[in-house]
Amino acid sequence: MSASCSKAKLFLLSKRIHSRTATAITTRTTHISTLSSFQPKQTNVRNVSTKTTTASSSTAQTFLTQFDKTQSTTDTSYDRTAPEPNYQKLHPQTSLNLVSTINTTLAQILSSNPTSILFGQDVAFGGVFRCSQNLKTRFGPHRVFNTPLSENGIAGMAVGYASMGGLALAEIQFADYIFPAIDQIVNEMAKFRYRSGGQWDCGGVIVRSPCGAVGHGGHYHSQSPEAYLTHTPGLCVVMPRGPRSAKGLLLSAAKCKDPVIFLEPKILYRSAVEDVPDEPYTIPLGKAEILRTGSDVTVVGWGGQLRVLEKACQLAFDQFGIECELIDLRTLLPWDTETVVESVNKTGKLVVSHEAPITCGFGAEVVSRVQEECFLSLEAPLKRVCGYDTPFPLVFEKYYVPDELKNLEAIKEVVEYAR
Repeated sequence: MSASCSKAKLFLLSKRIHSRTATAITTRTTHISTLSSFQPKQTNVRNVSTKTTTASSSTAQTFLTQFDKTQSTTDTSYDRTAPEPNYQKLHPQTSLNLVSTINTTLAQILSSNPTSILFGQDVAFGGVFRCSQNLKTRFGPHRVFNTPLSENGIAGMAVGYASMGGLALAEIQFADYIFPAIDQIVNEMAKFRYRSGGQWDCGGVIVRSPCGAVGHGGHYHSQSPEAYLTHTPGLCVVMPRGPRSAKGLLLSAAKCKDPVIFLEPKILYRSAVEDVPDEPYTIPLGKAEILRTGSDVTVVGWGGQLRVLEKACQLAFDQFGIECELIDLRTLLPWDTETVVESVNKTGKLVVSHEAPITCGFGAEVVSRVQEECFLSLEAPLKRVCGYDTPFPLVFEKYYVPDELKNLEAIKEVVEYAR
């Protein structure tokens, strides 16, 4: 290639980059004008650094106790004493899959909160899975809009918008690509309240992202990154198991004063169908749900893995008469330790299952806490049934995922050990 040809190509590339940058800046300026529709939160600025340096050790301990929590102390969305929705009394109901449920719930949030905006890659025309279909038409291009292909930029915009008092509904197109946004999520979003001594926050953030195996996604569209995120105090991490729980949890997330990472198992988008109440309802964050009561073994999971575990528990009962107590954590940070501990103290055994690799997966946190809290009640070693410590495979996916037969074998093993 000649030098002149190379220079010409570089010149054209430079013009293209500048053109795209200008377009992105213009788009960003247009959407930021939405902020003029409401007033920023007023804060009383104090000299926190001076107080910190002169504080006594007891005052410092009080500070740590107050702010080293993942949830706001005044946040009612974490009220574990709140009753579960009584679906039999909530009418009318519509049969919806997970995609339609997310779509209608986002519409309810956008309707009820005029400061809310929805943005991400391709969301204006509905997104890859059509979760935001028709929302731009309904609410306008200044509230539902596309962003450049920049996950870090999406998360950073969410932080800035929420810090001014708005509700940012951000979408990362696939959870596998949330990693470029980790800096903004971990170092800014999660620490905003703590670093300011509680003066400011960016609690009005929901980052939605589809996750998990789908049958043909391979190693870049099948990962479950929940363990990376639950290692970050200041976040709330949620993963629903179906349409009903998705609506209640998403509406709670919209009221939460902490930033929420809302992971949606994409294999359930069209395969999970339930009768969902039309009216809004909430499910408390940080509260697990017992889906099946039993006295022989506790089985814990979350998200799409609940569909697998329900089959495994039924097989265990039909083939071996084993009564499993099945628990859906629903929220992974903060997770409902009390419900799991109470169950294991009753059954003396635990099986935890998730799609993510076994090493340092969130199941490790569950079994570690249970070992600490239930040691004298245990009748068998705690068991994890998870993905392997390899990149997510394409042609070998059926061997990689922890299916109902692998979980059935684990359930049988721990029960037989105790006999």
